[in-house]
Amino acid sequence: MKRLLIITLISLGIACFAAMDATAQRMTPEQFKERQKEFIAKQAGLTAQEAKDFFPIYFELQDKKRGFNEKAWRLLEKGKDDELSDTEYERNMLEVYDMRIESDQLEKAYYTKFRKVLSPRKIHAVQRAEARFHREVMRTISRPERNRRNEGT
Repeated sequence: MKRLLIITLISLGIACFAAMDATAQRMTPEQFKERQKEFIAKQAGLTAQEAKDFFPIYFELQDKKRGFNEKAWRLLEKGKDDELSDTEYERNMLEVYDMRIESDQLEKAYYTKFRKVLSPRKIHAVQRAEARFHREVMRTISRPERNRRNEGT
């Protein structure tokens, strides 16, 4: 269950990454990564050397997972087409699940890489910090939306 929650939060983070571009607070992908890196390093209590060793691996994983998530989203978007047959829906859904499994397997493989530079305790702290970061991003995205709605009333 924890793994599913972490995967979901990471997926949300990637969605936030795309959504951030649409907000009034325009942020380049590089700015987003830098903010994420600073937040996680501080919250997880990483030393400068740990951060230097960890984040290249971390962002490599994020880039690879983004590919899986984009493919899954494209398949889910095809579901909006009312002309699809049940067989096509079946094939798309199985492929989406396969993408999720591959993403989980990739995450597990990267744990071994993370373990070379961080203790399990620090890896756990990074995951908690990452979840907090994504919650913060979602809050900043939703605030402008709420403000615009209130202005119209």
